[in-house]
Amino acid sequence: MAEALEKAVPHEIIARAEKVLKRADEADKMLTTAESCTGGLLASLLTDVPGLSHVFERGFVSYSNKAKCDLLDIDRDMVEGCGAVSSEVAEAMARGALKRSGADIALSITGFAGPGKDEDEEGLVHFGCAVKGGDIILREEHFGTIGRADIRHRCLETALEMIGEALEP
Repeated sequence: MAEALEKAVPHEIIARAEKVLKRADEADKMLTTAESCTGGLLASLLTDVPGLSHVFERGFVSYSNKAKCDLLDIDRDMVEGCGAVSSEVAEAMARGALKRSGADIALSITGFAGPGKDEDEEGLVHFGCAVKGGDIILREEHFGTIGRADIRHRCLETALEMIGEALEP
């Protein structure tokens, strides 16, 4: 059972995190995250389960465009050209997290948790899941105007689902 987050994150998400962490442990795979709109919530969840946090290698909270470029070795022109909330940046974040860590699987999240500027689609989130020596899976979700907390919870659900899929043989 997660300790610090059990009041902030629904029990179903915590239970899913425990299952994913157990599978990563059994597969001897290390995990890393590159997060923007979730602000490190996924990393916090993955390190909050006693006895299983050792499968988490490190997390990158890259909220600003500058942080994405500096921490994850992403080309500034790409971020500015495609937009920070794009499949291209989600892919680059996941690849950068793998490159800058010792992990086997990297999960990236970039999106608009809202509310934002008029041109920002609240609830639009891009995910990338990269496996060392393998493919990358990209996913785009439109969660809608359900509020920051609910968008972040939906991001956790999606991220855990993607990591689980990456752990499948």
